[in-house]
Amino acid sequence: MLLLTLLAVLLAQTLSSVIWLAQLRATQMEGLITAARSLANSMAASASYFRSLPVAYRPLVLDQLRNMGGTRFVVTLNDRPLDMTTLELTPRKQAVLDMVGQVLREHLGNGPDISVRFVRPEDLRIFNSGLKLDELPRSWAHYALSLEPVNPPVLVTQIQMAPGEWLYIASLLPEPYTTLEEQELPVSQVWFIVLTSVFLLLFIGLLVHWQSRPLKRLARTARDMSLGADVEPVVEGGGSEVVEVSRAFNAMRTRISRYLTERGQLFSAISHDLRTPITRLRLRVELLEDETLQTKFGRDLDELELLVKGALQCVKDTDIHENIVDVDLNHVLDVLIEPYLLPQGNGCVTQQGQAEASYPGKPLALKRCIGNLIDNAIKYGQKAHLKIEDNPKAFVLHVDDEGPGVPEQRLEQVFEPHFRLAGSQQQGYGLGLGIARNIAHSHGGEVSLQNLRGGGLRVTLYLPRTAE
Repeated sequence: MLLLTLLAVLLAQTLSSVIWLAQLRATQMEGLITAARSLANSMAASASYFRSLPVAYRPLVLDQLRNMGGTRFVVTLNDRPLDMTTLELTPRKQAVLDMVGQVLREHLGNGPDISVRFVRPEDLRIFNSGLKLDELPRSWAHYALSLEPVNPPVLVTQIQMAPGEWLYIASLLPEPYTTLEEQELPVSQVWFIVLTSVFLLLFIGLLVHWQSRPLKRLARTARDMSLGADVEPVVEGGGSEVVEVSRAFNAMRTRISRYLTERGQLFSAISHDLRTPITRLRLRVELLEDETLQTKFGRDLDELELLVKGALQCVKDTDIHENIVDVDLNHVLDVLIEPYLLPQGNGCVTQQGQAEASYPGKPLALKRCIGNLIDNAIKYGQKAHLKIEDNPKAFVLHVDDEGPGVPEQRLEQVFEPHFRLAGSQQQGYGLGLGIARNIAHSHGGEVSLQNLRGGGLRVTLYLPRTAE
């Protein structure tokens, strides 16, 4: 949420800054055009005034203008146009040149030759001799054109007044258009964007933390509840949606707790109610004189008792009421494989790797789960090769055997209660894998099967160390 919020804030700030900067540049361009038009009108008025003066009076007027001290222009009369290196055009420079040329043509007509260009201060030429500005006395140059410290481009306009007479005007654009550069995002605007983004992210971070606390409590409680722990009702707090989820979870917790209690009572009653008539029937079968009939009845009673014991064992093994503690899985494995390491065990169990840390779960349930996997591997595959992979995310136990494997289409069916593969001669209830998977599910994990290429079956127990 914070990353998405950061992305949204950056996009919004970037978009608003682009729009603001575009509007600022449009406003500046409009002001620049207005300033250029005003400057061009002044030039046109000056050119018209010089035209109206007798030739002998024009130098006197120029001397008066110099003595007045123009800090934004230099005006001279030359006998020819001065050649200077022009600056590379930009959209702003082109707009100024177009506007000045248009205004001058409107006032002076199409008769006189007019040259308008931008020149660097160091390339600026003055008078017929083509002197550079920095070749003049510094006091006079600074008095004529104020160029420091920005060193802006100079607009040079040359208008032909008569054959052999050119009016030369070097001028600067008024502030804030002196440099003619497009203004970038101001530093104050950048700081405003940064500060508003930081404060917004801080506020959203606190809001997300406040909203996520009840969700984290709910997640912890749900995990403990999935492991069979007796959990307290979740405190209903946070936003309205979180309160609604907490209320629904508490209602679900109550229903599940009531269901588990009723199920335990039901199976206790079933155990009592079924064992009594089975025992009574066995006594009556013993009184039968026909041995053949007695054998048939005994076989049926054995099968019935096997089914009852299997069902009760399934419930007992998957409904283990234990507190969740840190289980030392290495100790559990040592206890389970120790009998197979003795001389009479024939070394039918090997182990590779070990658990890096304890696992939070039910100790007896985990012991029964792993024990069922090892027993199944030895029962159906003669040997059990244990391989352990452990990391901060999950504990993984692979149990490989050397048996015939399981047909691909039967890999899921073997988890069903009382299911047996065709041709299996082993005794048991057919509940081991189903019980192991149920225990793994209660810990948020999984038990899966995979046939090995070289023969044999791999049973993988996956137990997550973090809530998934």
